[in-house]
Amino acid sequence: MKYLLDTSVLIQSLISRPKLNARALKLLEDRSSELYLSAVSSWEVTIKAGSGKLVLSERPAEFVTRAIQLMSLQPLDITHTHTLAVSELENHHRDPFDRLLIAQARTEGMTILTDDEVFQKYEVEQVYCGR
Repeated sequence: MKYLLDTSVLIQSLISRPKLNARALKLLEDRSSELYLSAVSSWEVTIKAGSGKLVLSERPAEFVTRAIQLMSLQPLDITHTHTLAVSELENHHRDPFDRLLIAQARTEGMTILTDDEVFQKYEVEQVYCGR
């Protein structure tokens, strides 16, 4: 199965694993899981680190590169199809990063790993990863 990581799941998997539930940890550690990281997550990490909302012990580029290597993540680029699919979403969530992740998961037929309960309002395959 193909899983798309929400940015918060990415961050928590490397910084604060106790915030993730047992099912999430199992999926993240299972080598048969196809884990994907969207370019939108790299952008979000960069924006949040630059604004001080996310404190990292390394530069955002190093953090994301290390995550990709450690977790064997596959890249998911942002396409016009993805960005235009955002217009098909109800406005349950105003976070543009999350809305694009949801649109990508729907477009690509992926299951999104998230700890954001608002995602449950959207018609998208998902696994809740929070405690």
